[in-house]
Amino acid sequence: MIDLELFRKNPQIFKSEIEKRGLKIDISSGIELDRKKRDLILKIDRLRSEKNIASKTIPGLKGEKKNKEISRMKEINEDLKKMETELNDIENKFILHFSAYPNLSHVSTPAGKDESGNVVESYFGKKPEFDFKPENHIDLGTNLDILDEKRAAKISGSRFVFLKNEAVLLEFALVRYVLNILTDKGFTLLLPPLLVKEMAMYGTGFFPVEKTQYYKTELDDLFLIGTSEVPLCGYHSNEFLESDALPLKYAAFSTCFRREAGSYGKDLGGLFRVHQFDKIEMFIFAHPDKSWEEYEGLRDILEEIIKGLGLHYRIVNMCTGDIGTPNAKKYDLEAWLPGQENYRELASCSHDTDFQARRLNIKYKDGKKKDLVHTMNSTACAVGRTLIAIFENYQDCNGNIRIPEALLPYMNGMKIISRRKKDK
Repeated sequence: MIDLELFRKNPQIFKSEIEKRGLKIDISSGIELDRKKRDLILKIDRLRSEKNIASKTIPGLKGEKKNKEISRMKEINEDLKKMETELNDIENKFILHFSAYPNLSHVSTPAGKDESGNVVESYFGKKPEFDFKPENHIDLGTNLDILDEKRAAKISGSRFVFLKNEAVLLEFALVRYVLNILTDKGFTLLLPPLLVKEMAMYGTGFFPVEKTQYYKTELDDLFLIGTSEVPLCGYHSNEFLESDALPLKYAAFSTCFRREAGSYGKDLGGLFRVHQFDKIEMFIFAHPDKSWEEYEGLRDILEEIIKGLGLHYRIVNMCTGDIGTPNAKKYDLEAWLPGQENYRELASCSHDTDFQARRLNIKYKDGKKKDLVHTMNSTACAVGRTLIAIFENYQDCNGNIRIPEALLPYMNGMKIISRRKKDK
């Protein structure tokens, strides 16, 4: 949620941000809604004050004066009911309107209307060279019997997949590898709930803007998470955090669910854009004075994880038209996929300043000083997409897949996934 006091003082700042993001939000409607709401609250408070005074004076009155005051009290009650109904309607419109406003982007976030405005900041490593035409992860996985789309589609429909055999071991090797790094970095590990209340989705900033992307359980009015950022962000909702305890660092492994509404026909097949996937997420609650330093450190941890896997990647500074509503800044880490001959997003790292904290009422206290914390999050490992990168970058001319050195300690002596092994 945006800072309403700042909006009242300088709505032009938000108008400019909305234009930079290519959004269609009528600022004048927001100004008028805010004015009506505040005026109505003042009128209601005035009537309530009159009602309180009248309730104290009526018992001491007699005769006509008492009857007149009682009659006036009834009129006040009727006016209050009407105004409170009107206020409820305005507040609903107010929340719906201002919930669509984006966070204010950081000065280092490039302006741009879409992905064409993104800026590549750095590269790590070199593209792998092959003396054969590399296969994509779908063909590799199918031929090695570690990926099964057909049977998943039979059971669940498109955009679902079975991981099989060595791929299952490889997933949990990845998880162990990443969790060991995060433990050493001081992160508290969590296994979060996968079903959350609507307030958690709203508080994180995914609702109402992305509501169509998430699955809902109708009977219980709960939502399946699309990232463990949601329960991690809500973990300290409505709490005061001690200033000297910051930063608080959490990491969670979870299965995630996304409808991918509107994306049909894009990357259809394999593990890239599926409805169900596993992910390890990092989340930090930071003091505002040190949050940007923490944010760059968070990106460094992400890069350390991917560097350890020996993957070639680039860091992209995402532009205003290609970042999420809560984001002030966002980096994407894009790995090179030889089978697609393209860079594809493997992870993202976002700084949301006080946007989420304001919605979820998460503050720090330092003596008498109290203020909103800053929040930030980053993928530590999107398991499916990382498996794609491993399959395609570590393949050989026979269609086998070597195990990255960093994962060997978790593979029970296995060094290669091969067709010969499958046929035994």
